[in-house]
Amino acid sequence: MNKIVTSSRELRPGLLLSYTPKLLSVLREGYDARDLRADAVAGMTVAIVALPLSMAIAIASGATPTQGLYTSIFGGFLVSALGGSRFQIGGPAGAFIVLVAATVAQHGIEGLILATCLSGMMLTLVGMLRLGSFVQFVPFPVTVGFTAGIAVIIFVSQIKDLLGLSLPHEPGELIGRLLALWSARDSFTPAAFGLALVTIVLILTLRRLRPHWPGMLIAIILASLAAACLALPVETIGSRFGGIPSALPRPALPDLSVQKVVEVFPAALAFTLLGAIESLLSAVVADGMTGRRHRPNCELVAQGLANIGSALFGGFCVTGTVARTATNVRAGAHGPVSGMLHAVFLLLFVLIAAPLAAYIPLAALAGVLAVVAWNMIDRAAIGILARSGLGEGVVLTSTFLLTIFRDLIEAIVVGIALGSVIFIQRIVRTTSVESGAASASAPSPLEQGTVPAGDLDILIYRINGPIFFGAAGSISSVLERIHESQSALILDLAGVPVLDATGANMIADLARKARRQGVSLWVAGANPALRRGLLLHGLRPPLCRHASSVEKAIARQRAANAAAPKVDRG
Repeated sequence: MNKIVTSSRELRPGLLLSYTPKLLSVLREGYDARDLRADAVAGMTVAIVALPLSMAIAIASGATPTQGLYTSIFGGFLVSALGGSRFQIGGPAGAFIVLVAATVAQHGIEGLILATCLSGMMLTLVGMLRLGSFVQFVPFPVTVGFTAGIAVIIFVSQIKDLLGLSLPHEPGELIGRLLALWSARDSFTPAAFGLALVTIVLILTLRRLRPHWPGMLIAIILASLAAACLALPVETIGSRFGGIPSALPRPALPDLSVQKVVEVFPAALAFTLLGAIESLLSAVVADGMTGRRHRPNCELVAQGLANIGSALFGGFCVTGTVARTATNVRAGAHGPVSGMLHAVFLLLFVLIAAPLAAYIPLAALAGVLAVVAWNMIDRAAIGILARSGLGEGVVLTSTFLLTIFRDLIEAIVVGIALGSVIFIQRIVRTTSVESGAASASAPSPLEQGTVPAGDLDILIYRINGPIFFGAAGSISSVLERIHESQSALILDLAGVPVLDATGANMIADLARKARRQGVSLWVAGANPALRRGLLLHGLRPPLCRHASSVEKAIARQRAANAAAPKVDRG
């Protein structure tokens, strides 16, 4: 067998490949004018979708529409250029609205930029430590639950602009916000509500009748024209934010003082966790649509560098986005160049057409986010999980309610914990113990399926399923039935795929008890990994003996019984 790595200075080819951006892989395959044309069309299509979304998500997050565009331009470019997914599109995501808004409320825009930069560093570190594969351990009900919870919070956050209410300050918690909105009901603006309703209807109608048209952009343009031509009394980007500058900012580092870092660290940690989940989930969706495979650790490193780049230019959290990535795939993208071009097209909009954004009504953008929130709720998955059993329903409901009423990170942690407990309970049920015995001359009863009624001096237990901390207690209660009348106890572990430290310690305790009673303990059929674990816990002669099968253990024990002097066990 040839060894690939012979020096600590060398990298294994597989490891090197896992950090190679997909852009390099695509270029090595050969990239021609036809591929560039396909990527340009796809990039333009995604940019048309990303333009209103970037501004709407930024406004809903408590940031400015300009910051949303900068996030898509700088962060989106780096995600595609350095990422491990062939079709990933990066930018601000609806899932971050809750966390970003809370960070802005607590630490201001400067704190948000610093948290984004720290999150980028942590994401890069997570990718370098090759922890990308661990993100897949988040249970599906948790993902569905917190996504649905975020969708509800996003919709509630848009009620103010949907109805054109005058509310100087909105509380952060859901109940408080709803009460504040109700108290401001007298400021309802029919024109704003009408624009929002028309925007929603246009988007849904175009999606049904012309699915390939950029429904969101068309709805925003028509709503803006209506507001301007009819002089409707509604808030616009220009009236609230003063428009969008037609120049790019100079890169600048945020305040990296120890005090500030400590203050925003919890927010940065939350950005890191959600960013890793969201980006890899989006990459998995792209893999399912195309049959390709992404490189999770390379993707996380790219997400980290993209967040750092976004923060340097005044943007905020960037991650892979499912809707824009799926649009990129459906538009016929060939590779990462499409994502890079989408960022370039958004840059051209800022440099050329930014003044036009001042006329966009906030009610229309609220309508866009209302549709986004509705689309985030995976109604089919919720129905399936509700019918799957009580366990999935509990995890889904708990995650959903905690997301709405408590905190997103708390919801994810509790959801994962509940899902793990339920999974452990189900695994415990798969572990079983069969008992049998063999006399001094009879064959193994487990072969025959019967237990001899005579002098049963060799007790045999066959364990099927994993032996771990969840199942160790129930297994131990069965195995401890050792009597001095038996000469040996044989544990058949051929059906055990995995053994943890708790299980090994349980067998070690059993071996010590057997030795005190003068009973020999045999372990038969253990695979190499199990045997290493047992030896590590001291399960070696004379405490325990090993055999490759039950038959060999019985034969060797019978030989030992025949050679040993007769002892009166009565």
